[in-house]
Amino acid sequence: MKIALIGYGKMGRMIEQIALSRGHEIVSIIDIDNQQDFDSDAFRSADVAIEFTAPHVAYDNYLKAWEQGVKVVSGSTGWLKDHGDEVRKACSEGGKTLFWASNFSLGVAIFSAVNRYLAKIMNQFDAYDVTMSETHHIHKLDAPSGTAITLAEGILDEIDRKGRWALSGVTTSEGRKATDKQISDDVLPIEAIREGEVPGIHSVTYDSEADRIVITHDAHSRKGFALGAVLAAEYTAGHQGLLTTSDLFKF
Repeated sequence: MKIALIGYGKMGRMIEQIALSRGHEIVSIIDIDNQQDFDSDAFRSADVAIEFTAPHVAYDNYLKAWEQGVKVVSGSTGWLKDHGDEVRKACSEGGKTLFWASNFSLGVAIFSAVNRYLAKIMNQFDAYDVTMSETHHIHKLDAPSGTAITLAEGILDEIDRKGRWALSGVTTSEGRKATDKQISDDVLPIEAIREGEVPGIHSVTYDSEADRIVITHDAHSRKGFALGAVLAAEYTAGHQGLLTTSDLFKF
């Protein structure tokens, strides 16, 4: 399979290594300094483009890739609120293809399934209050993480006593900054922590007077994310529309 890379940071380089090890060909690498290469025969020859960039440029990258007739796999987060409707319409009515996930790790896909199942159980036991936390490296721009939002939405789908999620605070080396001061009983709070080079830790806690239940996913490296992205590209090459990890991983 021919793959183009959009974004060539740590994730892009790791994806390149894994793609090559699985017998794929990297036909184009696009980064900040060669945006003109979107309009090139090399990029157009790709079966799929894998995109890991920043929230403020991701959507434009999708448009540029689609304009060249190239399907996209993306792990960029932070764009959904502003451009989610346009992307859904482009995929459902415009014939475009995007495989998007806030996290491509197989472990996170399993964790997400467990999270939903546990929330379904805990909907019956209102003595337990649910909170979340996520920890990432200091370079991460968005908070809470896209994975945390996806997990929170899974909880909200199952627990009737929670109506929305809110970022309750961000903790860095400089201290903690509270963000949403209106954390009422019907709000699912998410605490964001930024420290060191942490790839990603997500925890969901159910606490009561009697006891506490905690589930956690702790990524040891970015390798699981990169492998998942390549697996998603292999899947996307033969499928169309707006795709997610629930299409790739059947739990």
